[in-house]
Amino acid sequence: MPWPAALLPLATDTPDDASTTLKETHQSVTEAASFIEANWAGWLYLGLRILLIIVIAAALRSVVRKSLTKLITRMNRGAEAIEGMALGGLLVNAERRRQRSEAIGSVLRSVASFLILGTAGLMVLGALDINLGPLLASAGVAGVAIGFGARNLVTDFLSGVFMILEDQYGVGDKIDAGVASGEVVEVGLRVTKLRGDNGEIWYVRNGEIKRIGNLSQGWATAGVAVQVKPSESLARIREVVQEVADSLAKETPWDERLWGPVEVLGLDEVLLASMTVKVSAKTMPGQQFAVERELRWRIKEAFDAAGIGIIGGLPAVDEEEAPADPSAAVAAPSALANPASPQSLATAPIPPPVASGSPRITK
Repeated sequence: MPWPAALLPLATDTPDDASTTLKETHQSVTEAASFIEANWAGWLYLGLRILLIIVIAAALRSVVRKSLTKLITRMNRGAEAIEGMALGGLLVNAERRRQRSEAIGSVLRSVASFLILGTAGLMVLGALDINLGPLLASAGVAGVAIGFGARNLVTDFLSGVFMILEDQYGVGDKIDAGVASGEVVEVGLRVTKLRGDNGEIWYVRNGEIKRIGNLSQGWATAGVAVQVKPSESLARIREVVQEVADSLAKETPWDERLWGPVEVLGLDEVLLASMTVKVSAKTMPGQQFAVERELRWRIKEAFDAAGIGIIGGLPAVDEEEAPADPSAAVAAPSALANPASPQSLATAPIPPPVASGSPRITK
């Protein structure tokens, strides 16, 4: 069987060359063993130190995240307990408080993880005898450069943090953010997502929101204006509207959406052909438009049943009550009505030519 080509030169080596190679190999192995024997304790210490740093960081991160989760859960339980009371439903919205606490907890968990893991990473680099001075200096310079170049990003982030902490709005609220309005779909630290009335999604940067009108906090007002004839009885109108209000307040789900009695505020406007009666009610936030539509529907039906006429748009006049116009059959004055006017003379027919020899008739 032939020898491999790689081993053929070994067969041609002299005994002195082979002995020298063996001595060099033995010396290298001996030096490596001595190096390992002299430094294995330091390597073991360094490895255990890095492992201990990682274990402590992971345990501390887990403990902090669990503590924040328990704190948020306890806050939500307190809100639910208050909501179960008679007056608690008007003061505390458990779902809104849960959303706010979850958002704050998410931010706090992210910040805690960043601080703990970042500190652990720097400690590991220090254990490896890596000079952190240039690294920190370059990181500081890079941070300043990024801060100047990404000012809008920092502004959006800080605005988002304060919006969440101050509970300016939450998921499900209907807000007017100036640049856009609609229902809040998602609240982020940089961007807020709104769904408009037509179903479109608006992505609004938090730094661009200069003012916020929250239509879902506290309570709302449903206002209905009804135009009737000035000849109708105000006492009868108040009586009919009160009957509608009493029936609406006793039916589900309007009994929960109405947070106050439906009130007839009085005459809002009085004209020659109509008068406007203002009706108002305090409602659950976000439910004022539904209450307004239901009130209009029921008031219209009740007024029709009671024979009260409602006027909409321009003032209407009944045909049988309209006086006859004596000038309706008279045409507009015309210049042709005067036979001596230049217009009448210009339109006079041209007489036919008279033949020669025939007698002329003169007037």
